[in-house]
Amino acid sequence: MNAPDKLPLPDTQSIADARGIAITRVGIKGVLHPLRVRTAAAGDQHTVAQVDMYVGLPEHVKGTHMSRFIEILQACDDAIDVASLRRLMHVMLERLHAASGSIELRFPYFIRKRAPVSGVESTMDYRVTYRAAVTAAHGYRATLKVVVPVTSLCPCSKEISDYGAHNQRSHITISASVTDGMGIDDLIAIAEEEASCELWGLLKRSDEKYVTERAYDNPKFVEDLVRDVALRLNRDQRVRSYVVESENFESIHNHSAYALVEHDKEAV
Repeated sequence: MNAPDKLPLPDTQSIADARGIAITRVGIKGVLHPLRVRTAAAGDQHTVAQVDMYVGLPEHVKGTHMSRFIEILQACDDAIDVASLRRLMHVMLERLHAASGSIELRFPYFIRKRAPVSGVESTMDYRVTYRAAVTAAHGYRATLKVVVPVTSLCPCSKEISDYGAHNQRSHITISASVTDGMGIDDLIAIAEEEASCELWGLLKRSDEKYVTERAYDNPKFVEDLVRDVALRLNRDQRVRSYVVESENFESIHNHSAYALVEHDKEAV
């Protein structure tokens, strides 16, 4: 005897909602997911990302399909860069029948670097965020954020001291709305090149001498750091808008020095 046909399960989240309130952002947050990231060098880098995926929900729809976010994420085989992030956004909006949405991927990123004198190799880590958003006001926008540790040396300390100058580790953070041609390594390079000196994971004595003297010959206030990075971004046609921050973890104070510059090249 054949079993009776099963009745379809009800799709509760797709029923109409009568409260008349649209939801700006609904979806999944803080999902840990393995990721391949496109690098400037040949090949891709494997890392682990924290992922947020959201869509806008019209006022007449009760709920979104949460399981579809995970399905979309796990079906993505592309190495992530600005171009593949755009494709992932398109798939998400199409699958969830949404007109607006956002995706954010936060992950550690590693660059193999050679020390400036000895040439010894070591790995530096950076914090990176890719974010894509589609809104009625701005259409599609991709934002790339990097947090870059550097050295800064105080010009005032150098000027007033008979010898030496205080220096400290700083974080330069660049959040830039970019076109498909801009990559993680590009923004990291800009931050490092505009610091008093960049950092390395491993240094020999000859390298320490170089780093010390390089910073001493290139003193910068926290204000100098953000302005010099901003000048570089102003000249780069791949950057549509940006926010540049610098936090100096002061070596002679129990607080940080901080500066921020923001600019939208497309603003009227």
